[in-house]
Amino acid sequence: MGDNYFGITDPGRQRSNNEDRFIAQPVFSDHFIIACVIDGVGGYEGGEIAAELTHEEIIRKLDKLPVNITDSLAEALENANERIVREKAGSRQNDQMACVVTLAVVDIDKNVFYYAHVGDTRLYLFRDGSLIKITRDHSAVGFLEESGRLTEEAAMQHPKRNEVNKVLGYQSLLAAPKGFIDSGESPFLPGDTILLCSDGLTDMIPAGKIISILNNGYDLKAVGQQLIDAANEAGGNDNITVVLVNNNKSPVQHEVTKPLVALKKNEPGTDETLKTTDKPTINKSRVVQKKSKTNNGGIWPFLCILLFAGFAWLLYEKYNLKEKNELEAETLVILPIAKQRNKQELGLVDSIDASKNGIVRLNSNEAIVITESILIKNDSLHLIGSGISFVSDSAYTGPAFILSDSCKYILFDSLVLDNFKMGILVQSKGLHLKNVRFRNCIVPMQFQKQVSMDSLVSGAQAEKIFY
Repeated sequence: MGDNYFGITDPGRQRSNNEDRFIAQPVFSDHFIIACVIDGVGGYEGGEIAAELTHEEIIRKLDKLPVNITDSLAEALENANERIVREKAGSRQNDQMACVVTLAVVDIDKNVFYYAHVGDTRLYLFRDGSLIKITRDHSAVGFLEESGRLTEEAAMQHPKRNEVNKVLGYQSLLAAPKGFIDSGESPFLPGDTILLCSDGLTDMIPAGKIISILNNGYDLKAVGQQLIDAANEAGGNDNITVVLVNNNKSPVQHEVTKPLVALKKNEPGTDETLKTTDKPTINKSRVVQKKSKTNNGGIWPFLCILLFAGFAWLLYEKYNLKEKNELEAETLVILPIAKQRNKQELGLVDSIDASKNGIVRLNSNEAIVITESILIKNDSLHLIGSGISFVSDSAYTGPAFILSDSCKYILFDSLVLDNFKMGILVQSKGLHLKNVRFRNCIVPMQFQKQVSMDSLVSGAQAEKIFY
């Protein structure tokens, strides 16, 4: 296997046969990598046959580069499902066989991966020391854990943790709802690693242990073996399968941008001075010269001269005041005054800006009132709301969150957006939602695509913007 992908499977310590299958191999002229974990449903006869049929259909479907990779992954699982159903119809012995599967195709050149998923096998993204769960478990216990109603430890020990409500092979998908198979795509940045695994791993060891092993380095073979060993040491109650893919390109380093502040032009001690167009300096000592004439012909000429002088003085003062104001306006760069945020908003903004590992967890039971849009410019962020509500201030009419086009992977997890005219304004495809509720929102989400003036544009807008 290559240095940046690896797969391994083990029967565990409690079972003699192994119903798991995996795929870890290059495809499409070695420019992409297939990563897949298939788990024959335990307790049913023929689980390993269902897994093998699924393995064959995936390889057959992905023998050439498709136009739409995400759709092709879902079609591969649909084809596998129909093949298992046909096999069951002609076999009484294996009439209960089925399997669950997580499939990914990685395009390292373009820093992206695509996935399709059914069941409780899992796909994780490991980035900068953080483990982000991309897929969701199709099980009641998995839903309770993901919604925060069960802790990870309680879910691992739950007696119904292995009961799934979606599998391949149970029935034909020809009349199934469109969302039966979960699919999508995600940025895959230099230094990222994805982990696909069966529940034989995640039922045995917690996320913290997985993170500590993934932090050991980029020797994927060693990391994969350590994950198998850890699951066996914890009991090895089921078959254990692990597939790893690493984006081994060098991460790009970016300089930190300094915040803009209000500075006097050419103020000493600053790194840069603001450049302006020089204008003539006004001589404030300038006076109006008046010619005095002696007129012995009467008082009226004298009064006319006084009136003219007074009028000229008023014009001078008005002109001088205008020039003075313009000069002062040029001296300072005035920044707009931001709205005063409340304490909860400030705490959230500070937490997002200061996040080093890309995870912000909100533990407050009180709703957060939004008075001004919260701008997110992070490369990656996992905002865990734990059921908290974000409520629009009565005088505020903008979006709760704005995601800039620099965002690569933003996951909103278990939160509520309430009473906004617009919930989220997105400028990139990096937004992922998990257990997010939009309540009384006129426009829950809006995608904003910026195109430069006079640019030549071709192609069609993608059908799926949010995943």
